[in-house]
Amino acid sequence: MARKILIGLLVIVLLMQVMQPTKNQSESLSQNDISYTYNMPVAAHELLVKKCYDCHSNNTKYPWYVHVQPIGWWMASHIKEGKDELDFSEFKTYSTKKANHKLEEVSEQIAEGHMPIKSYLWLHPETKVTPDELAILNAWIASVGVKVRD
Repeated sequence: MARKILIGLLVIVLLMQVMQPTKNQSESLSQNDISYTYNMPVAAHELLVKKCYDCHSNNTKYPWYVHVQPIGWWMASHIKEGKDELDFSEFKTYSTKKANHKLEEVSEQIAEGHMPIKSYLWLHPETKVTPDELAILNAWIASVGVKVRD
């Protein structure tokens, strides 16, 4: 009986591997990307790409373990949730009021330690935003007329 249960579980796990989520990858930046919306210093754009774009754009870089289910499904749901909240690839489509609010939230979420999320930082500690990097982002955000926290 235990053998049948183990075989059944193995079959379920193998079938799960066949059902891969759709990848969130684009060949290039969208024409609605934030970098086409504002004049951005290279350093600020590179920070967003390096630290934020995996979950908040159409340009996710996937690690090998994304092909293991249910991890891939979990990551796909995080990316969808992240893009629903803030999508740098579609930033140009935001109203001025919404865009300004999103930029204000970028600063706040990073400063308060909410972004990047803890589960992402476990495997990607290099994405933690340093105080100097936050200062670069805040200087750019302030330069477009959005108030940032001191």
